[in-house]
Amino acid sequence: MAQLTDDCFAFGGKLLAIEEAVARIAERFPVIAGTEIVPLAEADGRVAAEDVFAEHDLPPFANSAVDGYAVCHADLADGTETVLPVTGRLPAGRAAEDDWPGGAIRIFTGAPMPPGADTVFMQEDVRRDGDHVALPPGLKPGANARPAGEDMARGALAIPAGQRLRPQDLALAAATGHARLAVRRRLRVALFSTGDELAEPGAALRPGSIHDSNRVLLASLLHRLGCAVSDLGILRDDPATLTARLAAAAEGHDLILTSGGVSTGEEDHVKAAVEAIGRLVLWRLAVKPGRPVAAGLVAGTPFLGLPGNPVAAYVTLLFVVRPLLAALGGARYAPPFAVPVRSGFPYKKKQSRREFVRVILSRDADGLTATKFPRDGAGVLTSLTGSDGLVELPDDATGVAPGDLLAFYPHALLW
Repeated sequence: MAQLTDDCFAFGGKLLAIEEAVARIAERFPVIAGTEIVPLAEADGRVAAEDVFAEHDLPPFANSAVDGYAVCHADLADGTETVLPVTGRLPAGRAAEDDWPGGAIRIFTGAPMPPGADTVFMQEDVRRDGDHVALPPGLKPGANARPAGEDMARGALAIPAGQRLRPQDLALAAATGHARLAVRRRLRVALFSTGDELAEPGAALRPGSIHDSNRVLLASLLHRLGCAVSDLGILRDDPATLTARLAAAAEGHDLILTSGGVSTGEEDHVKAAVEAIGRLVLWRLAVKPGRPVAAGLVAGTPFLGLPGNPVAAYVTLLFVVRPLLAALGGARYAPPFAVPVRSGFPYKKKQSRREFVRVILSRDADGLTATKFPRDGAGVLTSLTGSDGLVELPDDATGVAPGDLLAFYPHALLW
């Protein structure tokens, strides 16, 4: 596990825009995830550790794109029907003979093109009469024939290093000759919730306590982002215990992630615990929900403290923690794509602050319209379960009017 030096956290203090925080993360966090070789069946969602190149042309030989008849275009009459003898039959999986006698060969999809043949007529476009076939005029040379290397040439870059592997990437790797890939090791994340008020899910609630939902939320998100998560439970508001458990978590993990306890109140004890064994920088992000975020080092291991309200934790993990995970894990980071939707609500906001508003979508003849979820507190979990996603309101905006175009992030497409 790589150890980071304190000077990588030489920033903080002012209210930061999300882009500025993300840029600083990308600059200061080196790749710390090692590599391993895995079979394709285990590579989905992993990060490619090195460039992957095609071992051969794709397709590796010229072949027919349809079921039909392969011919040499030069043998066709100009402007009139051509009748040719059927001189062979070539299914997929059989090699073409070198001594093709000419005429027309009955060919099937995926079968190699015979030497000298360059065009394929679809079977439904011709008329077969015994051992001869009548071919209509007008087909262009090369029609329905796929040349070798049409998709990808041997030696071409198939998958760039840093790509988070998708099913289509794995299919391309298989098609170009690979059975195993070098991938980054999964990031090991130590996950805590903090606070004396928290009870484990399913436990009886004592007066003043609430069930801990953040750990379930964040662990699920981290798993979807390809991390190996150690659920280390609840950190109680005891400075000595906090310090000891954070120090222990630094061993064997690439990142420590907590929620709650990172503001500046006298009952927010995480700050003191981290500073006792490392360094902490309190960020104040220009974002709602999610302003208080703490970053630092615990015994050389990166530390992030997220807000305690679940919606704020959700937003900051998606838009702040995710680029950090990409930097640590050697992945190319690309912000999620937003879908344009029409606003169906008025809204006022402060300038110089990004806001993410939970919305419900409806569809009509004019397209998609977003309606604001009726309750928008950062602790309202049903605003996540009852909404379709988030609309992003830019820093310089002061409000929204019905009919305005908004950038919409569907919950279902944020991964």
